[in-house]
Amino acid sequence: MEEENILKQNKIGEDELQRMREIEEEESQKSKESKEKAVTKIDTHIYALRVTANREDQVMTFVSSNVARKKIAAYSVIRPHGMRGYIFIEAESRSDAEQAAFGVPYARGVLPNEIGYHEIEHMLEQAKKDVDIRKNDIAEIISGPFKREKCKISRVDKAKEEVVVELLEAAVPIPITLKMDAVKVIRRDEE
Repeated sequence: MEEENILKQNKIGEDELQRMREIEEEESQKSKESKEKAVTKIDTHIYALRVTANREDQVMTFVSSNVARKKIAAYSVIRPHGMRGYIFIEAESRSDAEQAAFGVPYARGVLPNEIGYHEIEHMLEQAKKDVDIRKNDIAEIISGPFKREKCKISRVDKAKEEVVVELLEAAVPIPITLKMDAVKVIRRDEE
């Protein structure tokens, strides 16, 4: 209805109206493509930040708050599991990474060379491995407040990846629920 009014008012032919629609469609397509290119055009680099051992989590918190507060072009802060003394910052430039770490306690400085993604890829991708933990195994707790304590496995929940343990040196046996990766089997009771 509206198109008919436009045709009557402007005396435009249907061919011209169709051509105008095509032009508008092409322009909207070009603007979408340019927006997509702008989004994918961001060039990021990964830099390693040396930190005091066992202070990685604190440094990550400080760095991420620095990035948010100062609006620095840093996109992620990575702490690979099991790697001590380093965290990785993904940023547009080395100066952005240095600004993110500037004034952060326990941060020792950004390494001079850029890190390639292929160098840290194996640390980032979670590889699921089958852990062989059974009831009545003797294990050692390797993380958390009971670190280095010996314990006996009383129940295994593979779905939740949790184990219930009882400390061996405790005067009163108290069941403690831990993640499977928080214990290491040191002796197996053969039944």
